[in-house]
Amino acid sequence: MSAGPNTTGALRHVLGHLLTPLLMCVGMALAYLGAFHAPAPHDLRVDVVGSGPTAQVLAQTLQDKGAGALDVRTVADRETAVTALREQHSFGAYIPGGKPELLVASASSDTSAMAVEKVFTKVAAGQGAPLQVTDVAPVASGDPTGQGVFFLLVALSIGAYASVAVIGGAGAVLPMRIRVLLAAGTSLVVSLVGTLFAGPVFHLVDQGLGGVWALSWLYAAGILLVGVGLHTFLRRWTTLGVMVLFVMLNFTSSGGIYRPELQPGFFGALHAFWNGAGFVEGVRGHVYFDGHALGGHVLTLSLWLLAGAALVAAAGVTEARRKTVDGPCVRAATPAEAEEEVEEAVAV
Repeated sequence: MSAGPNTTGALRHVLGHLLTPLLMCVGMALAYLGAFHAPAPHDLRVDVVGSGPTAQVLAQTLQDKGAGALDVRTVADRETAVTALREQHSFGAYIPGGKPELLVASASSDTSAMAVEKVFTKVAAGQGAPLQVTDVAPVASGDPTGQGVFFLLVALSIGAYASVAVIGGAGAVLPMRIRVLLAAGTSLVVSLVGTLFAGPVFHLVDQGLGGVWALSWLYAAGILLVGVGLHTFLRRWTTLGVMVLFVMLNFTSSGGIYRPELQPGFFGALHAFWNGAGFVEGVRGHVYFDGHALGGHVLTLSLWLLAGAALVAAAGVTEARRKTVDGPCVRAATPAEAEEEVEEAVAV
């Protein structure tokens, strides 16, 4: 018995829409497994404190044995080592002696601090002495894993990119200026919700909440403007597009789980200019490192916001041209199509 036309049409419809989640599956596997499956240090900067021959020999030995894993240098004293850690130029400083001490800054990256501790625990054991570990930049008491900023990033990202489908899909009949205002208002709400939960509710951040909110708003607004602008050009593929930009490439290169010194080079390169890295490193710098290098991270987020503004401007011009060329025949998304797109994005 052959399938009727309704069954055939429904099957084609389902198969057509299955392409998006299948592509997402492939993309997520490539991104997450590629970035996180085998973290290993490369050129991880550590210091050996001391200026005598013992410190020099130890540093050179570690450099040689590391075979590219470590970038070992010597610094004159403990104060210089602490400064390097607090400016995020290094990720560990070993002070040799009868009671060896390792200085780390877990707020910079807990996983990097653990990698450094693993190396120098073996060094101290070889000297027959227990290792004392001192954290010169600990994270907030409510964030024992040091990954709270990353989970804030996830919450903000989902709130922002899911809203893109609503504004771009269901709101496609609205003038672009109205959609931009909706994006601005939504980013404000998303950033306030994220900051509320990160601060007063779960205490993942225990200071500088005003700055955390400002960075959250800048980050969320950039995603929403980019997404709303892209919707004019990508239509039903917008969900996949924002997933690639703000999940697959974004979460994996943010440094929230592993910094680029523990990842493959591709993700380390993205870390230098991607918006998620700008947010994570900006919040870390603002909350834990007295604002060190904050300006550069704010610039990264601002450039993404400007890119979003340029996209919505281009989208507005494109839509105006379409109306001029097609006149009343131009077709907006039907309510059913808009609802389908929204449901697809929110489900993802």
